[in-house]
Amino acid sequence: MSNTPSERPITDLTELLALAYQIEADAVQRYIDLAEQMEVHNNQDLLKVFRDLARAEGIHAEEIRKMAGDTDLAAVAKRLGRWQKGGSPEEVDLGAAHYLMTPWHALQLALIGEKRALEFFTSVVDTTKDPKIKEMAGEFVEEEAEHVNLVYRLLRKYPKPSDNWSEDDDSPAAQG
Repeated sequence: MSNTPSERPITDLTELLALAYQIEADAVQRYIDLAEQMEVHNNQDLLKVFRDLARAEGIHAEEIRKMAGDTDLAAVAKRLGRWQKGGSPEEVDLGAAHYLMTPWHALQLALIGEKRALEFFTSVVDTTKDPKIKEMAGEFVEEEAEHVNLVYRLLRKYPKPSDNWSEDDDSPAAQG
């Protein structure tokens, strides 16, 4: 699925807010899913990273919801039908998760999503003729650029792991 608005232009601010809200809500859910996976594998460092990312995306989703007033953004996003089967720009690929992954890996996944969201909103700014949509999308570009920079700052705290990071010295034994 495309992460750009090219398949059908965004025609009003409500649509833009709904898509922005959906992007954040999808990111929240995916980070919660990843946190739960890390909890199962007792990866406490990564559990915290994913919970923190989910919390940050949730705050952003709530800010967008407040901007819309009484409008049900989830219903509008559903009506628009974009990203119904996944592929929302900030969604993290669950298939890329590994029970031995490190916070560095988690932040790499987050960075991919943040960059895609930045690209999406940049494409809205670049393609819309409506000045109000362009202005609002420009604000989302600034926010997503801040998120990208935040992830880069967080990455400085976690060194890139060695190439053999996924080798398990205590791999599961076959039953039988």
